[in-house]
Amino acid sequence: MTAFGALPDGRAAQLYTLTNSQGAQVAITNYGGIVVRIVVPDRGGSMADIALGYENAGKYAAGSPYFGALIGRYGNRIAHGRFTLDGKTYKLATNNDPGGIPCTLHGGNVGFDKVLWSATPLMEKDAAGLRLHYVSTDGEEGFPGNLDVTVTYWFNNANELRLEYSATTDKATPVNLTNHSYFNLAGEGGDTILSHILTLNASKYTPVDKGLIPTGEIVPVAGTPFDFTTPHAIGERIDAANEQLMFGNGYDHNFVVDRDSPKRSGDLVKAAEVYEPMTGRAMEILTQEPGIQFYCGNFLDGSNIGKSNKPYTYRTAFALETQHFPDSPNRPNFPNTILRPGQRYETVTIYRFSAR
Repeated sequence: MTAFGALPDGRAAQLYTLTNSQGAQVAITNYGGIVVRIVVPDRGGSMADIALGYENAGKYAAGSPYFGALIGRYGNRIAHGRFTLDGKTYKLATNNDPGGIPCTLHGGNVGFDKVLWSATPLMEKDAAGLRLHYVSTDGEEGFPGNLDVTVTYWFNNANELRLEYSATTDKATPVNLTNHSYFNLAGEGGDTILSHILTLNASKYTPVDKGLIPTGEIVPVAGTPFDFTTPHAIGERIDAANEQLMFGNGYDHNFVVDRDSPKRSGDLVKAAEVYEPMTGRAMEILTQEPGIQFYCGNFLDGSNIGKSNKPYTYRTAFALETQHFPDSPNRPNFPNTILRPGQRYETVTIYRFSAR
């Protein structure tokens, strides 16, 4: 544990570095549960940091497009900043307005990415861990119920970063937790990610309107630029004349993770794989979640100066956020995101790093 700088209110943030037997490491701060660094080898054994971020907590607090952040209470968007639950309508902050249409994004004005979590370092035989805990109080950002949240990060000797999410509530409330790491497998601060090769285990996706809110449809990817069921370079079709790509200025969409059977909805399955040809680095994502949001840095504009003192420019990173679908509280045909008293929210996602 090391000091990670002060927040605007004077509170101190800490940085916890999880190092494995291979010399690879993941660094996490208790401010926002943010993954600050992911240092893993290429095919020749050379280490590089592949996660975008800043060198201290103050810079994250001053302004960040959710680099590495732990997202909650509700990851992604809720249309018009409102939902109705058990006959009562709840109004949330509208902190995002793509296409000029306001919505709630990633939990509101002060989501889980902007709070100071209590942190407990952990150790097992083959892995180092960090347990984070936070209680989101009834009415925080407009959400009902006291939500008691624990998120545990594990980094093991197989270069796997495992995220275990758990939560309980005393009132019914929407919950959709995720991590918003931005990756460039060639190294943060580098060139675009358009030559990265992406495979998604997703034969369907949820198209959006111009406000990037799902229309409610679940449609096949076959025959569209959204078909990554076989490997494709991210940039291969990103500028195709496609209305959905125009809405997102590229890819910023939820994909429906394929599963063998509805009975296996809670199993860990491989949702995505990304390969960077120059370095040979690869990342697999396994998850229990029904969806994964693919975003390719369309709103990075060079205004964020990262750890390497280089600007993060257009499409120099991608995010793959495991999740329930956006706007599910307003879409009864989507998988349920309502957690009720007596239930426990539990979900696991694994990022597996390798090189070839």
